[in-house]
Amino acid sequence: MDFSQIHYYVPTPKDRNGKVIERNLVVYGATPAGITAAIQAKRMGLTVAIAEFSSYVGGITASGLGAADIGAKEAIGGLSREFFKHLGAYYGEDEQWTFEPKAAQFVFESWLQDHDIDIFFNQHIESVHSENGEIKEIIMENGTSFKGSYFIDASYEGDLMARAGVTYYVGRESNATYKETYNGIQFGHPYHQFEKWVDPYVIEGNPESGVLLGINESDPNLIGIQGQGDKRIQAYNFRLCITKEPTNRVPFPKPPAYNADRYILLLRYINAGVWDAMNLNTVLPNAKTDLNNYGGFSSDNIGMNYQWPDGSYETREAIYQDHFNYQLGMLYFLTNDKRVPQNIRDEVSEWGLAKDEFTQTGNWPHQLYIREARRMISDYVMTDNNCLGNTVIEDSIGLASYQMDSHNVRRLVIDGRVYNEGDVEIPISPYPISYRSIRPKSEECTNLLVPVCLSSSHIAYGSIRMEPVFMVLGQSAGTAAAIAYRNQSTVQEVDYEELKRELRKAGQILVWDDSIQDDPVARMKATFGKKE
Repeated sequence: MDFSQIHYYVPTPKDRNGKVIERNLVVYGATPAGITAAIQAKRMGLTVAIAEFSSYVGGITASGLGAADIGAKEAIGGLSREFFKHLGAYYGEDEQWTFEPKAAQFVFESWLQDHDIDIFFNQHIESVHSENGEIKEIIMENGTSFKGSYFIDASYEGDLMARAGVTYYVGRESNATYKETYNGIQFGHPYHQFEKWVDPYVIEGNPESGVLLGINESDPNLIGIQGQGDKRIQAYNFRLCITKEPTNRVPFPKPPAYNADRYILLLRYINAGVWDAMNLNTVLPNAKTDLNNYGGFSSDNIGMNYQWPDGSYETREAIYQDHFNYQLGMLYFLTNDKRVPQNIRDEVSEWGLAKDEFTQTGNWPHQLYIREARRMISDYVMTDNNCLGNTVIEDSIGLASYQMDSHNVRRLVIDGRVYNEGDVEIPISPYPISYRSIRPKSEECTNLLVPVCLSSSHIAYGSIRMEPVFMVLGQSAGTAAAIAYRNQSTVQEVDYEELKRELRKAGQILVWDDSIQDDPVARMKATFGKKE
């Protein structure tokens, strides 16, 4: 593995004669949402450019998340549905809902080429110039300037939104903030928990010896109470594309900063009789799988990402490297450490990275799975009341249908044992997402739309944050930007009836039909405990 290519951030030299890129619409982020936003705006006649932080397109969808988190298929329309049809054509099927990373990348790149959309890579925001609540220009570290009439922030972190002065939140609101049920600190949920008693101390039974690596808090005064808010966020990981196919398998190498002590907690869990760290392997085409987090100790680097949302690029690079070393280190530990039972070492050794994926980054995914970061606070905040159907909005721009889902947020010591906190999995039926939740308050910015870091509480975002939904919201944002440009209005002044007509014309599903025989609640209950 060429470790030198595995980075979040590599500074780019500043060009004193930096280019100026001018378009009707500038999209920041070549995520699936950014791509569908750009395509829709281009189809409606706008000139478009995408500025992408990294060297790749497709976000996490093209970086290992090959088991699409779809909820109800019939809730997915427009370009999002078109994406799965293009994948079907790639594999010789009608539609394809599980796919290899390279297949997703092929579809996204083909889409952009077919629509003649300019994309500029390695664009790191240095500053944003605004006048009277309008973004005029984004200046990048390399000297490139992007000017536009309208902007869409399709990044996972909301960097453009934040630098434009839009209000946002990071962390878990209390249940009291929006009168919710499943927000804030959450105890008592049964999934991805330690099923057996595991001692947390370096010397078992001796609290004075300190706690093992991987435990975030041991002070009982910091545990908190159910529903209390905090600034913590759910765990990140890489979605690995692995295989048992001998001709395509690359054995898990030793990471550059390997520390076996990070996995003593996992070893104790195994010795307690539980081996499930690699249980969530979703089958993909061509003898590959999408490996995700499962159980009490797995690929999620719990509690080690709190500084990511507001962190500098250098801070994020350090967190990125820590996650890389942690996750690859776990696989190396399981295959090589003599303390691991032989049958488990043999089992894990059958797997390896797929040789024909991520060929530019040593077969390792280039995108860390940023499950949540900043979330805008606009005139309307989506909450668990929307997800549960207690509140229904009338300005729908698409549906979400996946369960309310938060990965664990921290690992604690409670009464002398290890305990994970923050996992929530609540099945829901499809529900509409408000247009007001993707546009800022008018007093903050009038020409920006935010389809990824939209206005939502932590737990509602746990349902909305699925990639097919981001594609839906991206297309709706592109539609709204095109209407605003056509009418020379602010994004807040876009007439919803006009927007609704255009969205329906583009194939978006705005209202759930209860007669559809596709019950996501029943399906979620049948597969409860699986994690996206």
